[in-house]
Amino acid sequence: MDARLNYFATPTAAKILKHFMSAGRTFRESPLPAPTRELVALRVSQINGCALCIDMHTKEAAAAGETSLRLNLVAAWREATVFTEAERAALELAEQGTRVADAAHGVSDDVWDRAAKHYDEEQLSTLAVLVSFTNAANRLNIIARQPAGDYEVGQFH
Repeated sequence: MDARLNYFATPTAAKILKHFMSAGRTFRESPLPAPTRELVALRVSQINGCALCIDMHTKEAAAAGETSLRLNLVAAWREATVFTEAERAALELAEQGTRVADAAHGVSDDVWDRAAKHYDEEQLSTLAVLVSFTNAANRLNIIARQPAGDYEVGQFH
């Protein structure tokens, strides 16, 4: 399968994506725990059906020490006992922040309050931007039909 578009072959898209990818690398410097970042990005990508991002975040998380058990249970995190309360709050916020068309209210106050019990304002801000950023990346890849399976850890660092 070949992608419909090579965004980097066109001057405007290449320039925009250079900045977009640079912004994405900033998440690694944030105070949001690395496992939480990867789990959230993976869950958002699962919801959106972005194969490339699922491939990337699964491999990045595994390389950072995440277990296959936890990675395999992200899609069913509500029923899984392997996630911390903080991770569960982040995953719930990520789901509501991604499914805004399904729930006109967006992120509910209850979900926000649960996340705020575990994360400070800097971490909450990072989490909100991460959810939005991952949704945007998913859409770029889905529109272009980017194939998955060949991602190598650190490829976009």
